[in-house]
Amino acid sequence: MNQTEVNQFKKLYQRHLRLLKLQGKSQKTIDAYSRAVRRISEHFDCCPDQLTPEQLEIYFAKLVETWGVQKIRLSGNSRGL
Repeated sequence: MNQTEVNQFKKLYQRHLRLLKLQGKSQKTIDAYSRAVRRISEHFDCCPDQLTPEQLEIYFAKLVETWGVQKIRLSGNSRGL
């Protein structure tokens, strides 16, 4: 990501954290959701708000293919996505 994209990511990431806290999510859930956002961003090397629904579909389909749905759910509770 270029510096503009990094700045946009940081801004959106902080908002994401704030909204999760306002929704009353546990810290463990916030950590898992946040890891998922960071991993998606790293995978595509862009700010997640730039991703298309098709890109996300392909990404998650690949995760399910690789790990299986149950494994992803379990890892989301301990290691995150």
